[in-house]
Amino acid sequence: MLKQRHYLDFNATTPLRPEARDAMQDMMRHAGNPSSVHAEGRSARGALDRARRQVAQLAGCSAASVCFTGGGSEANNWALHAFPGLNLLCSAVEHDSVLRPAERQHGQVIPVDAEGQVDLAALERLLAESPDALVSVMAANNETGVIQPLGDVARICAAAGARLHVDAIQAAGKLPLVQITASADLVSLSAHKLGGPAGTGAMIVRPGLEIAPLIVGGGQESWRRAGTENMIGIAGFGAAAEAAEAGLDTTSDRLRQLQDAMESELLALCPGAAIIGAPAERLANTSCIRMPGVAAETQVMALDLAGIAVSAGSACSSGKVTPSHVLRAMGHDSHAAAEAIRISSGWTTTEADTAALVSAWSGLWQRKRAA
Repeated sequence: MLKQRHYLDFNATTPLRPEARDAMQDMMRHAGNPSSVHAEGRSARGALDRARRQVAQLAGCSAASVCFTGGGSEANNWALHAFPGLNLLCSAVEHDSVLRPAERQHGQVIPVDAEGQVDLAALERLLAESPDALVSVMAANNETGVIQPLGDVARICAAAGARLHVDAIQAAGKLPLVQITASADLVSLSAHKLGGPAGTGAMIVRPGLEIAPLIVGGGQESWRRAGTENMIGIAGFGAAAEAAEAGLDTTSDRLRQLQDAMESELLALCPGAAIIGAPAERLANTSCIRMPGVAAETQVMALDLAGIAVSAGSACSSGKVTPSHVLRAMGHDSHAAAEAIRISSGWTTTEADTAALVSAWSGLWQRKRAA
């Protein structure tokens, strides 16, 4: 008999929402390029426009601002190439799809404090030295769930005349985005982080803003991103965005209750444990916790054997043996950073899932103490 599984790795990827699956299956039954003028093409164009409106509703922006991409990493890379000639500034805790292209372009890193939030004074100093800049700061961190003070970041950027890009990939479907899209020039989204299919994303572009395309060719996406649109993926993205937006408040409240109870139990079981990023404001679904004396890889494997899926750091960096750059930027040494795991929940998570995690984590800790 198969052991029951408890999936607590939503920040890596999410289960496909039923609404997204239905929309994708429906799209599979239709032929037509949305750039074609015949009936099939017009039908595809209608589906494309509908998905664009659905994503716009989630993002709190106009449909014309939504440009579909081949995923969140493409959107992040595009953002950092959107304004040739500008100096790049990005926070030390950004996803690798921001940090690596920034490094290639000799960008500067904005330090963060011990809770993982951007050092605003340092940002002001860097912008004073490099006023012609594009600043990239994520809305919420994928490893710790720490939410950035984007209102302050946007104010500082506006005062300096700098452009602002926000990676909102982990925040979408978990936080309201309207204030983010209202204050940023560019915002990145990804379908598979909110119940849509992998390989589909979007860039939200401030109305009237001209940006350099990353992929050139045809005139798709208002000449901003060439290539025939992935209609199956986009249809799933739109349906997932609509479902995520509809359940935003109730899901967030429920997950916050589960998070608070789970973290309290874990900290009580192991006095030396620590929640990374606390007491900063964090996503209701994300907990990064350190078990002292036990390597994260050991924890992940033990929990997997117990039927529970969690991660050690970012799933996009799986296989690496170096400690998390996010935790190191927050001031944790390599030893401490190598003992932290990420627990991330979602709309399918139940109390039984978090209870199973607490039980298995407690068992591992007790075995470590007895060894």
